[in-house]
Amino acid sequence: VSQHYCSPKKLALYIAILFCVCSTGIPFLPLHQLCRFCDLRLSSCSGAGTCMSNCNITSICLQAFEVCVAIWRKNETGFSIETLCHDPSKPLYGIMLDDSRNATCEMKEKNTTSGMAHVCSCNEEECNDKLLFSPIINKPPDDPLVYVILVSLLPLLVMGIVVVGMLYWYRSYRQRMLNQEWESSMKKRKPKAGGLDCSDACAIMMDDDRSDSSSTHANNLNHNTEPLPIDLDLLVGKGRFAQVYKAKLKQTTSEQFETVAVKIFPDEEYASWKNEKDIFSNTDLRHENILHFLTAEERKLEKQYWLITAFHPRGNLQEYLTRHVISWEELHVLGSSLARGVAHLHSDRLACGRPKVPIVHRDLKSSNILVKNDLTCCLCDFGLALCLDSSLSVDDLANSGQVGTARYMAPEVLEARLNLENIESFKQTDIYSMALVLWEMTSRCEAIGEVKEYEPAYGSKVREHPCVESMKDNVLRDRGRPEIPDTWLRHQGVAVICATIKECWDHDPEARLTAHCVAERISEMEDELDKLSSRSSSAEKIPEELKIPMEVEIPEKEVKITEIQDIIAVDCSVSDKK
Repeated sequence: VSQHYCSPKKLALYIAILFCVCSTGIPFLPLHQLCRFCDLRLSSCSGAGTCMSNCNITSICLQAFEVCVAIWRKNETGFSIETLCHDPSKPLYGIMLDDSRNATCEMKEKNTTSGMAHVCSCNEEECNDKLLFSPIINKPPDDPLVYVILVSLLPLLVMGIVVVGMLYWYRSYRQRMLNQEWESSMKKRKPKAGGLDCSDACAIMMDDDRSDSSSTHANNLNHNTEPLPIDLDLLVGKGRFAQVYKAKLKQTTSEQFETVAVKIFPDEEYASWKNEKDIFSNTDLRHENILHFLTAEERKLEKQYWLITAFHPRGNLQEYLTRHVISWEELHVLGSSLARGVAHLHSDRLACGRPKVPIVHRDLKSSNILVKNDLTCCLCDFGLALCLDSSLSVDDLANSGQVGTARYMAPEVLEARLNLENIESFKQTDIYSMALVLWEMTSRCEAIGEVKEYEPAYGSKVREHPCVESMKDNVLRDRGRPEIPDTWLRHQGVAVICATIKECWDHDPEARLTAHCVAERISEMEDELDKLSSRSSSAEKIPEELKIPMEVEIPEKEVKITEIQDIIAVDCSVSDKK
């Protein structure tokens, strides 16, 4: 103690520890860094100026090389501060501490595994109690010279506006001329088979029934001259990488327009835009349960990247389930169409038998699934999707990273133990996520009895935006899954859906069903229910072996559920072998 400077608080702590050591006979251990250590606590700090941690617990770090750390987070409900000791040579929430030699705790914004946060580290005693945020630059006092400069620049400003107006007029004029030339050239020559003009594209994108029948053309449209005449109308969605707008696509031959969806990526999200564009550009992706793609554009003037797709006014599945309680028939349609869409993504062959590169979504959740007008699902948001090309090496797959939304991550993704030698392991992570979405659908079906307000999978067991670590506790340590009450099983169809869900979210990836099997099971379930219903209405048609369970007083409804599951399980295994 005499060799180093110590504050009175630390000196008092040393003396207290020495007293305890002397009185109890416990060997003395060297003392390390003294830090505030309160884990996660709510705070009133707004992230500006200087704040105090309000942590009243002082702790001695376990290791000599550990430093003091403070983490400030903002969420929808308020602010929180976490104080702790940490080894700067090891990552914390996916980031490295690059300011551990500082004497003060200067907050810097970082992108952690639990979202954006302000983090600081320092190596002075209790230095993580006082948090220093970047100062807000105050507006300088009015200066008469500023007004003089503004008046002097006014003519230049007017001239700039005139030039911009002339450029805009020239661009509009040129676009009209190009449209007229294109229309006249189209009248002179016979259209090619499979060709598609802007008006046809609009018609394909808007009407669900027509777009389904014409989907073979939707992904072929491309243009490399002028951008499409699109007016943004309304912001309808916002994600991590982009914003989605409802927009008007003008007709080239009239003043009419059609409604499309425009997904706009900022300049810094070019990689995400390019990945989704490349996925959509694959002609083998075309399917009635995959979002129809029109084209992609580089808007260099606005420093933006656009994806133009079909617009579905019902919104995403999460919004639809929040607003509506669905019937058993609607659950059947939504569930089977979702499974068909995932099955098409995962398939290595098209329906005609031609080879196809399998694709995994890797961020499957209810907010990334759209509901069409006919109440079928279509998958969207392929920013994290991965083509399982045979040319990919194990290193390429390993570099794909731990991606997705923590709430919907499969156990093996949370634990970072994917089998990179087998591409099927990537598909199995999608199956787990699909099971959680099927559970969300079922929880809002009137056939289960009492229907509660919508909540995502794992509901109140975790925070609204849980981090990977909290999901590990629920999924890996506790082996927890969303609850399936016994009352859900009273409906024969829902009982089969629940059995399918349990097989799809199995902890062992190899034990999960394939998307193709799930699609067949759900689509064939209605026929099997009809057969059993007609069979049970006539005693003559009931085989002798089905009467045996009745003799041991098993309820008739349970017997029927067992029959359905056995029959469908046999059909499914045969289909997989085919």
